[in-house]
Amino acid sequence: MTDEQFIMAIDQGTTSTRAIIFNKRGEIVKIAQHEFPQIFPHSGWVEHDANVIWETVQQVVADVLIQANIKPFKIASIGITNQRETTVIWDRLTGEPVYNAIVWQSKQTAEIADRLKAAGLTEKIHQKTGLVVDSYFSATKIMWILDNVPGVRQRAEKGELMFGTIDTWILYKLTNGHKHATDYSNASRTMLFNINTLEWDEELLELFNIPRSLLPEVKPSSGKFGYTQDYGFYGIKVPIAGIAGDQHAALFGQAAFEPGMVKNTYGTGAFIMLNTGDTPKFSNNGLLTTIAYGLDGQVTYALEGSIFAAGSAIQWLRDGMQLVDHAGDTDALAAAADADDNVYVIPAFTGLGAPYWDQDMRGAVFGLTRATTKEQFIRATVESLAYQTRDVVATMATDTGLPITALAVDGGASNNDYLMQFQADILDRDIKRPIVSETTALGVAFLAGLAVGFWQDQAELKRMWQLRDTFTSQMPADVRERKYAGWQMAVKAAQMFKN
Repeated sequence: MTDEQFIMAIDQGTTSTRAIIFNKRGEIVKIAQHEFPQIFPHSGWVEHDANVIWETVQQVVADVLIQANIKPFKIASIGITNQRETTVIWDRLTGEPVYNAIVWQSKQTAEIADRLKAAGLTEKIHQKTGLVVDSYFSATKIMWILDNVPGVRQRAEKGELMFGTIDTWILYKLTNGHKHATDYSNASRTMLFNINTLEWDEELLELFNIPRSLLPEVKPSSGKFGYTQDYGFYGIKVPIAGIAGDQHAALFGQAAFEPGMVKNTYGTGAFIMLNTGDTPKFSNNGLLTTIAYGLDGQVTYALEGSIFAAGSAIQWLRDGMQLVDHAGDTDALAAAADADDNVYVIPAFTGLGAPYWDQDMRGAVFGLTRATTKEQFIRATVESLAYQTRDVVATMATDTGLPITALAVDGGASNNDYLMQFQADILDRDIKRPIVSETTALGVAFLAGLAVGFWQDQAELKRMWQLRDTFTSQMPADVRERKYAGWQMAVKAAQMFKN
């Protein structure tokens, strides 16, 4: 099949960058990955070097083409999916960032978020953007850079600077500075985009004192954003035809196209997203209303619950506590622990996300005894991901009244069989794990492929989605509720301790 073409997905995450090539059947041909350093200037601060991120993009694009032995002209289109909310501001002429990228996890803008809440802006922001007021979102990060990096505000007001989330930064670099754009899904995570009117909100920009000239053009998630320039593609102008924030892309990659379908991506954080259809549904219980994707002239909305520490809690067991050599070791070690031991780990390293939204909370451990073992500590940390997921799914059911009968899963920790079984047990719902676990990359590949006719429609995509296995609850109801009540008590106790 010498005329076969492919789709490339660039998946820029919090700790690594990957490029994945998919064939016409939605199968992975090759993956290339590079990790990059995390920067922690102060306690609770998390930053990235945006230039280093771009270097990793260049590396993985070159690597995956070489490893797959595919020429650039065989790539029908490129999709970009990204860690959301992470904020870069750079010089419009030179392309040089004025400061490190402030990562979605970072708490250095918590005081700004507190000021916005104290000013009584919570409900206004929620109704316009679907978001809660939190340092998580891009607006507070933009405000911090403008007010804390010398000379930046003056340059921004002169129109000399650009803002972007990481998708916008990569698009700008891939097109050699020709395109400054984002998609609906990423724009909806900035706390500046009105999800009702589908425009940057002038009132919020004025309230936050953010110049309009900083902001990118906002486009549907599937469509031609621009073309590659010379780098890496040997003069071949490959269309960049799909952009979506990582969790939105994962929802699309799970073929969750109908209202009521829900997925959980266990990445650095864990992100549960529920398709709510063509109208936004606003939560009264701490969930976020967001734009899932824009496609074929339609916007699809979603409810989302964001868990800040999932894969990062497993990394902490490996790198911080040094209890395991490899993240994958946690599966067997958790399964080997005493099932009757009631240890709870609350991994609130940078606060606790939905539905609590307590950015001042810190991690805690409850239930330790002299007999507690390494295995029990590991198991409790793994189980914390499942407990937090139940917190969110239960809130989604309350907010929407939609029957949630199953949870589609993806991301690194979805390969942990102990976690998946415990997730089914504590949630009392089936857990559906697909054959292709790289659903974030697959989702943006789908979006990029639809835009250039590589795939025809969503019905074709749905036929390609394949189930790997199903985990069904095996836990007695009384045990489930006793364990979950213990988790809730542990969270309440941890909330009493603040830095």
